[in-house]
Amino acid sequence: MKRIVLATLIAMPFICAGPGYAAQTDFLTIDTHVDIPADFMGTPAHDPGNDSEMQVDLGKMERGGLDAAFFVVYVPQGPLTAKSRAKAVEQAAEKFEAIHRMVLEYPDRIRLATRPDQVVANHKAGYLSAMIGVENAYSLGHDLNRLDAMYALGARYIGLVHIGNNGLCSSSLPDTEHGEPAVAEHGITGFGRKVVERANRLGMMVDISHASDACVRDVLEISDAPIIASHSSSRALRDHPRNLSDDLIRAIAAKGGVIQAVALGSYVAALPKRRAAIRALRQRVAEKQEQDEFDRETMADLPAMKAGMKKINERYPLPSVDDFVDHIEHIVKVAGIDHVGIASDFNGGGGLRDWQNAAQTQNVTEALRRAGFSNKEIAKVWGGNLLRVWRTVERVAASKQRAAAPPVHEEIKTSAPLQGEGVCSIHAGLGRPVNLHYSWGIASDCGIRSKSGAGLERKA
Repeated sequence: MKRIVLATLIAMPFICAGPGYAAQTDFLTIDTHVDIPADFMGTPAHDPGNDSEMQVDLGKMERGGLDAAFFVVYVPQGPLTAKSRAKAVEQAAEKFEAIHRMVLEYPDRIRLATRPDQVVANHKAGYLSAMIGVENAYSLGHDLNRLDAMYALGARYIGLVHIGNNGLCSSSLPDTEHGEPAVAEHGITGFGRKVVERANRLGMMVDISHASDACVRDVLEISDAPIIASHSSSRALRDHPRNLSDDLIRAIAAKGGVIQAVALGSYVAALPKRRAAIRALRQRVAEKQEQDEFDRETMADLPAMKAGMKKINERYPLPSVDDFVDHIEHIVKVAGIDHVGIASDFNGGGGLRDWQNAAQTQNVTEALRRAGFSNKEIAKVWGGNLLRVWRTVERVAASKQRAAAPPVHEEIKTSAPLQGEGVCSIHAGLGRPVNLHYSWGIASDCGIRSKSGAGLERKA
């Protein structure tokens, strides 16, 4: 049986003529939350190598000076049933596959980074960096083995929850329409505790964005490593349950963590008329699709949705980058300059009046300068703080692994292939494997191959 060694995905040993772009600043700019559509890399419109309709693609990153981004494996919350959990596992597998295909397809422009030092090295060499984050650990399928599998595929943060409670953690936005209490009756669950502890041993950052206050407090108590909020702003400036209170901001900072302020309009400022207009538009779009509810994954790019959002943006403008920087300034005031970063939430609702996509990233830097931040401080906010936390998480994991080495095997073993497709089983060493299905026209085995013919190193 042949094996595909995951290290080749991580190291990306391609021979290229040179870097695809020149870094525009002396410091790293890292966006910790970029969503991807369900058909990412599947259509020209959602191919990041093209001048696409997405808010983040490689060209926009290059033009705007966005050096690195966490591309997010998000799945929507569903019922806590075996069937729905299996669907979530498959949805996550497809997004992992798509992100890996991106870095295989465009090795002269973007490289996968699974270590902080790789991000720095890519920046110095003139390459963009793609990191992977997971939003909503519901996609684990309530199986701790899959956390190891996700780590093996490059995931370096795990977001515990999204909208609606999920069997790990209570949400800041419970699904009250389906009977969940408006105020969380619990924080983290027993399974959620195991996920936090396992993430600590793996070296995976734990992300508490979307978690209830009770769950955040529980995670702070359980985790031996600093934690992150990958995309959350200040509740003191915008009273929204998705944002963090000053007490929680201080507690995350005291643990050594970082709060990545999020540039999503309704989390930056109260926009009641805008929010009402968007809700009405989503309902109309869903009804036209003969669905009871709006599904962001399948409906956000429909022409009716785009046309409606254009009108809403004209009538009810988004907040500005200066409004966004107010949140950064507040977090600095509460927690210190070492505990704040930046997240766009692009392709997931994020965007400001003057930061509509990655091509406008320099506008955020200019707003920070207008607010009086020094270059050294901007370097911390734009990526230095996140890299410090990531390194600390790695050190905690290394210490735990020295004490009791976890059985993590970073490899993918292939099963018997079918013509034109294959099933790859990730063996994490903790029990039954996680199966990922590939269908990129590969007939010989589960090798991942780009259009240009570049493949992965194999060993017999």
